[in-house]
Amino acid sequence: MLQEGRLQRVRAYLENKGWEYEYHEEDECGSVDFSYRGVPYHIWEFEENGERGVEMNLQHGGRQEEVLGDYETILIDMMESWK
Repeated sequence: MLQEGRLQRVRAYLENKGWEYEYHEEDECGSVDFSYRGVPYHIWEFEENGERGVEMNLQHGGRQEEVLGDYETILIDMMESWK
């Protein structure tokens, strides 16, 4: 069952897929770590100058990128495109 906290839509998506993940929260920002087909992925939420976003490696496994705005929808769309 989904615990309270940040990145709820992303975590619900991972649970729906049956993918194991680790969730941590610090300073009201969430962090999710999981593997898919042997590749480790990370999503770190941040707040900077009043704007929330995430740093993640979903698009390019070895490179970190930032996503702002409706980042949970963007992240879920990225994972939906994986075949």
